[in-house]
Amino acid sequence: METPDSRMGESRPRVALIAGPTASGKSALAVRLARMANGIVINADASQVYADLRILSARPDEEEMAGVPHRLFGHIDGAEACTAARWAAEARDEIGKAHAAGCLPILVGGTGLYLRTLLDGIAPVPDIDPAIRAAVRAMPVAEAHAALAREDPEAAARLAAADTTRVGRALEVVRSTGKPLSEWQRHKSGGIGRDIALAPMVLLPPRDWLIDRCDLRFGQMVDHGAVGEVEALLARKLSAELPVMRAIGVPEIAAWLAGEIDRETMVERGRIATRQYAKRQYTWFSRQPPADWPRIAAIIDNHLMDELVIKLQQ
Repeated sequence: METPDSRMGESRPRVALIAGPTASGKSALAVRLARMANGIVINADASQVYADLRILSARPDEEEMAGVPHRLFGHIDGAEACTAARWAAEARDEIGKAHAAGCLPILVGGTGLYLRTLLDGIAPVPDIDPAIRAAVRAMPVAEAHAALAREDPEAAARLAAADTTRVGRALEVVRSTGKPLSEWQRHKSGGIGRDIALAPMVLLPPRDWLIDRCDLRFGQMVDHGAVGEVEALLARKLSAELPVMRAIGVPEIAAWLAGEIDRETMVERGRIATRQYAKRQYTWFSRQPPADWPRIAAIIDNHLMDELVIKLQQ
């Protein structure tokens, strides 16, 4: 078997990448590859970095890790907000350590922004004026999108009108710096894409199967500890703006605990939020990664998993 940097005609160190929407089977495939290729699994999911979201982020437990080294899982306290830039810096460090140890780094996750930042680099946008950020965040998303259409028409045309986070980011950048975000993004730096030999794979199983898995998973989370997880978060009285407090399942369970909705409504809202998230991820991974990245449109059973492991090692 080839080591990460011994492929014929390829001197760059090798990195595997398994991406796709939530509940698509990424974690199991990553563990299987790691066991066969002396690998280390590195998290690329924005929710799974938080220590407070073990259950609601579907972070793999000890049994699922199967003795395989896992990095960047649950290593950040919920009182902090992890940025894509921070994650990318930590991932670069873990990839370097894996290569130094003679192991194959295996990136696994569904956060496209994280992966794009790691591979392509980050735009050198200056710090945003706090007053501008506060004003933009206080705007209803429809109002923010209308303002963006006037101040950065290109970004407004590209972004969904209801995408609060991205619309707000584009508007605060153009207002704070005087330049549209797209101009800053033309000068990205720090990406590792050209320095590694990437072996990517995108899992895109049938949508109906994926949605059924999402529904089942959320119900299991509620039955097996997610409520206690949210109770612990609420007891900390963290800011509602932090990522952990906006994570799927947290607002829904919090509303139930406050007596605002009944349990059935809570579960259904959590399932709907999970489905919507999976659909957004599915669309992103269908369209955004390079066209030559293999896309696997099948349910990942044990037989197919072995075939994919072989492909990832080639």
